[in-house]
Amino acid sequence: MIKKWLKGKTRGDITFEVLLVILCITVFFIIAYPLYFIVIASVSDSNMVSRGLVTLIPKNMSLYGFGKILGDERIWSGYRNTLIYTLGGTAVNLFFTLPAAYALSRTEFKPRKVLMFLFTFTMFFNGGLIPTYLLYKEVGLIDSMWVFIVPSAVNVYNLIIARSFFETSIPDSLYEAASLDGCSYLKFFIKVALPLSKAVISVIGLYYLVQHWNDFFTGLVYIRDYEKQPLQIVLRDILLSNQANAGGAGSLGDGYGQQFADQIKYGAIIVSTLPILVIYPFLQKYFDKGVMIGAMKG
Repeated sequence: MIKKWLKGKTRGDITFEVLLVILCITVFFIIAYPLYFIVIASVSDSNMVSRGLVTLIPKNMSLYGFGKILGDERIWSGYRNTLIYTLGGTAVNLFFTLPAAYALSRTEFKPRKVLMFLFTFTMFFNGGLIPTYLLYKEVGLIDSMWVFIVPSAVNVYNLIIARSFFETSIPDSLYEAASLDGCSYLKFFIKVALPLSKAVISVIGLYYLVQHWNDFFTGLVYIRDYEKQPLQIVLRDILLSNQANAGGAGSLGDGYGQQFADQIKYGAIIVSTLPILVIYPFLQKYFDKGVMIGAMKG
């Protein structure tokens, strides 16, 4: 196998490929090790972690941190709420973003430049926190699940990616051929454009999914009913209560102290990121293609 690989290559080619492989492996370990360390630290003795004794394998393994997190009833209500906000929000985002992007990609749509300018303007300027809060209060979004969905119905960056995709990947001749058979713009969008847009739908869908899943600020500012709080706020409260117990009563109080504080911290990171990490491999085959196509024309 090595002889087959060396066949027809100069010394310079071999040196370049070897260095490239070494560089790729190095970059992989630089990226992967912090993730691996979080996993082993979440089941290791926190004192040994803080002393730098945990590097490659867990030490004094314990699942206390995960037990403390998953045993808290609040975690399940947080998961439920976040799933509702994430799935519902992503569906609403795609419902509004894709038609808007398709309309703005059509050269015969005369107001598209003005509308694109208005969309882009919102990327750089907004009313600020207090005016936004007062606006949400006036329209009844405070303490409502819709505050996670309606205000972020369209992300301009994702809109630009989708618009660029439609401009570069859906040729005008395709619509002209379909229009000869009596196909309207709406029918063409649903029957032709969307089936050809799996790559960009997957990309912006993943962007929206991660955005909703990681949304911490909305729940912190606009939600007062704890039953409606997302997972990120619930994990924050669990961490804060754990730190208070660790720094105060410690092991004499709730039965755990600083020894288990970091286990809960690292466990919270895994609990909050694992679902996204599980979903990503199924979308990866579309991800690079969709991003590059969307980046061709801005």
